[in-house]
Amino acid sequence: MTRIIAGAARGLRLDVPSAGTRPTSDRVRESLFGSLESMDVIDGARVLDLYAGSGALGLEAWSRGAASVDLVEKSHSAAGIVRRNIATVAKALGARPTDARVHQNAVHGYLQHTAGPFDLVFTDPPYDLDDGSMTADLAALTPLLSPDAIVVIERAKRSSAPELDAAGLALVREKTYGDTRIWWAEPAPR
Repeated sequence: MTRIIAGAARGLRLDVPSAGTRPTSDRVRESLFGSLESMDVIDGARVLDLYAGSGALGLEAWSRGAASVDLVEKSHSAAGIVRRNIATVAKALGARPTDARVHQNAVHGYLQHTAGPFDLVFTDPPYDLDDGSMTADLAALTPLLSPDAIVVIERAKRSSAPELDAAGLALVREKTYGDTRIWWAEPAPR
């Protein structure tokens, strides 16, 4: 079961695709969002959730005060589930569902044809995404970031670290939770 952990939609259950996604555990999301709240980057943020799956990361940010959320998911069935989850969370928040939008598209293609700036970005790609594709996605993302943006990258612990320098990002911190490793990054000084 995946649920919203905190904020105005706290406790709300989210639908999860039956296959092809790997939802971030409640324990990892709780720790991650505690860190993000201590950095004061959620309230009023324009959020981008790449490889959205169920949309749990982006919708958690929306529940905690993000101004808007764009969720990118290539799978038709998963994008449909994200749309249902948006409607459910919007009702709980008393918000307009248009403040959270699903983009059924491949991540790299979306990044090449969208406008920023984004303040908070979650990228939780399939664990089998190769390092070159990950770096290309991050490099396409960097010009879309606000100057104080935070990018959260989630990968398997066994995966190599993302090539942040090659993408124009700088490491803020990293942490391992069981089989999951998370990196927080920001735009590198120019």
